[in-house]
Amino acid sequence: MKKSAQQTSSLNIFAKIESVLFAYAEPISISRLSEILRISTSECKKYLNDFSKELDMANNRGLSLVFLDDSVQLVSKKECEGYIKEAIEEKNNYILTPVSMEVLSIIAYNQPVTKGFIEKIRGTNSNGIVNSLVEKNLIEEAGRLDIPGKPISYRTTKTFLRTFGLNNLNQLPPLENLNEEQISIEEEIVLGNGDNI
Repeated sequence: MKKSAQQTSSLNIFAKIESVLFAYAEPISISRLSEILRISTSECKKYLNDFSKELDMANNRGLSLVFLDDSVQLVSKKECEGYIKEAIEEKNNYILTPVSMEVLSIIAYNQPVTKGFIEKIRGTNSNGIVNSLVEKNLIEEAGRLDIPGKPISYRTTKTFLRTFGLNNLNQLPPLENLNEEQISIEEEIVLGNGDNI
């Protein structure tokens, strides 16, 4: 049975989407993908949703789409995780220490923040941990604050979202037992400690 023109068109666009996402290998904004494919953003979203459903239902495919805020990424299915880890000897796998998780949590819930802000909350130097999280691509520079010293601020990345199974930061679990003495970065600047942030 011959495929209709619409089915052929869908198959062609799916192939284009798959090839671009495979080659790009990182989250790409849907608006940028629509430009590359020369279609509207709304069309791109529709095709991505259709393609995502097709991949999820196919038992003979090892890939799926992950939507991260306004971006999308082609990833391997969770069911294939064990095979992939064995094949690449867990090349990209890493363990976060409790201290790293603490720093990452501070950044995730307060971003963008500076090293000084993190150290103010923890009461100890966090330079090495922040640098390590940057190397793991879980956080990234988010610009400099317009205060004396112009310290660098940090925020979480799309890799952070994917690593913890989140679509966006709104899905972070609610904080419990908030420390009432914890101060915000704005309060820190007002108090005149901005040069330490």
